[in-house]
Amino acid sequence: MRLWHNPASPFARKVRIVARETGLLPRIEEITAMVSPVSPNTDLAARNPLVKIPALETNDGKVLYDSSVICEYLDSLHNVERLIPSDAARWDALRLQSLCDGILDAAVLCRYETFVRPEPYRWNDWIKGQFTKINNGLDALAAEAPAWGAGFGIGQVGAVCVLGYLDFRFADENWRASRPRLAQWYTSVVSRGSVTATMPA
Repeated sequence: MRLWHNPASPFARKVRIVARETGLLPRIEEITAMVSPVSPNTDLAARNPLVKIPALETNDGKVLYDSSVICEYLDSLHNVERLIPSDAARWDALRLQSLCDGILDAAVLCRYETFVRPEPYRWNDWIKGQFTKINNGLDALAAEAPAWGAGFGIGQVGAVCVLGYLDFRFADENWRASRPRLAQWYTSVVSRGSVTATMPA
């Protein structure tokens, strides 16, 4: 299998963590790809019409895209404990994954707005609106984190990617200040092998 990714992408990081947690990494070639909303990557476009990462080429030549789809596919290929449950707990896990994906969507859009868009054209009220989504989502994660215990399923993988991306791109926002329980949980998992190996530089 081949995985197109960028180390800075939190969505690609989610897939890379899953690959490591499931023991599938030796079966995957990780290919770094640069992407930009204003300068499409033609090599990636030939594989993913949306020209987005991550994208995974399976052994039979099919290309899967969207991190949630790729994670579920990888989770079907191993014999250890599933990251996405198949019982009634599945819906809570997928809901939590969706919450994390929504926070990341807002954060990546803020990154584009503040880094890619020329300053005279930036829309500050729109940026504030995205940060409202981010902060609401973080508050929801903080409320749930104490119940996670030692569990590390797809929802917790998503939470790691959220918090790592905020530290990487928006460190001055200081999400920890008003969310000590979430910060405590993050401290407990940040040294996990799959997490440290995929930390954006």
